[in-house]
Amino acid sequence: MPTFDEMLLSENSVRPPYERFHTWFGEQDVQELSAKASEAEAFFRRTGITFNVYGQQEAAERLIPFDMVPRIIAKSEWDRLAEGIEQRVAALNLFLHDIYHDQEVVKAGILPERLLKNNEAFLPQMVGFTPPGNVYTHIIGTDIVRTGEDQFYVLEDNARTPSGVSYMIENRETMMQMFPELFAQNRVRPVETYPQHLRRSLEAVAPPACNGKPRVAVLTPGIFNSAYFEHSFLADQMGVELIEGSDVAEIDGRIQMRTTEGYVPIDVIYRRIDDAFLDPRAFNPESMLGIPGIMDAYKRGAVTIANAPGTGISDDKAIYSYMPEIVEFFTGKPALLENVPTWRCAEEDSLKYVLDNLADLVVKEVHGSGGYGMLVGPTSTKAEREEFAAKLRNDPQNYIAQPTLALSTVPILADGALSPRHVDLRPFVLVSDKVQIIPGGLTRVALKEGSLVVNSSQGGGTKDTWVLKD
Repeated sequence: MPTFDEMLLSENSVRPPYERFHTWFGEQDVQELSAKASEAEAFFRRTGITFNVYGQQEAAERLIPFDMVPRIIAKSEWDRLAEGIEQRVAALNLFLHDIYHDQEVVKAGILPERLLKNNEAFLPQMVGFTPPGNVYTHIIGTDIVRTGEDQFYVLEDNARTPSGVSYMIENRETMMQMFPELFAQNRVRPVETYPQHLRRSLEAVAPPACNGKPRVAVLTPGIFNSAYFEHSFLADQMGVELIEGSDVAEIDGRIQMRTTEGYVPIDVIYRRIDDAFLDPRAFNPESMLGIPGIMDAYKRGAVTIANAPGTGISDDKAIYSYMPEIVEFFTGKPALLENVPTWRCAEEDSLKYVLDNLADLVVKEVHGSGGYGMLVGPTSTKAEREEFAAKLRNDPQNYIAQPTLALSTVPILADGALSPRHVDLRPFVLVSDKVQIIPGGLTRVALKEGSLVVNSSQGGGTKDTWVLKD
């Protein structure tokens, strides 16, 4: 299938966004560029930019490989994409409010009730409750893939605790340090101001109990979490406290943080803990990571939790398959961004199609993430397909399937030359009293030639994403 090259129109013709970069690259000494790549890796090691790989004892902590060739997006391309993202984010918040209140989307026959019933991501504790500012998804990471000049698709919505923004910021800082002349030649919109925008956005959804300037904190499961670097990075960059469950307690109806001067109330908690571990009184009683009583304080209006508990229901890949209809239902307009075509294996006809075409499809668990628990049909063995077919027959409701898309390519530096590799994009969106889409995001790149798997846990890397001002 044909692949869209984001840099080249033909062997001798470069797309406009890449023209200045392409000219600059042709003037560089390749050996010096390779040395710069080693410098970037050393910088990441010194900074401690790592992620954990669970279940792999030989490499518990790893660097995410960084490629120094930026992905460059024209202003007109970004504007179209951002408009679609904003519409989708608005619909997601309206959808979440609806399913925890009147469930009009179910009554109208848009979404089958079975997708909410017995769904572990749907929290009965949130039914009838409206978060401060009526905002459920304060931070969203929408995964986007591109297949053509004007063909962008939403691959999935990440509305629980989306990660990766620290890599977006550090990638930009590294590029600015290594290649300041490139930024002088190209008018690139900033992403490094994200922490300041995040803090302002969180303060804007402070609860009714807040008096004066809101106190914000980042709640982390601790140093053994795969994204701990990001938790500490964001707290530091925002100038707020990084806390663990053991650092706080419910006192006088407020969630309060222990300090050298005693306990002080926290108004907004940016939590990086999954719902099940957030409050042992409300959810998993064995959790040692959360804050006992935080759900009661939350529902009394004494604290804001971002993202709201229960938002994970919108990450369900079976519900994802209904998002175009959901967007139109809540906004009154057709979805500007399309979904990837999806077969719901819970439906008999779809299951039969998927079983008959496993070699050509990508099959995913409805609650899966990080590239785990999936089958990439074109690169799988017959034995792997037979094993997956058994899983599908045994529990079809747990899976969806999608075609193998010809993801767009952008260049990486490989063996001293530019070589195309497949990519996706995770733009980050902040929602409070307004919607703010950071111009760029995290580009994840499949470093192996021909590979479509971009996840860092599966060997992918990252690169700086440039959105041009003009």
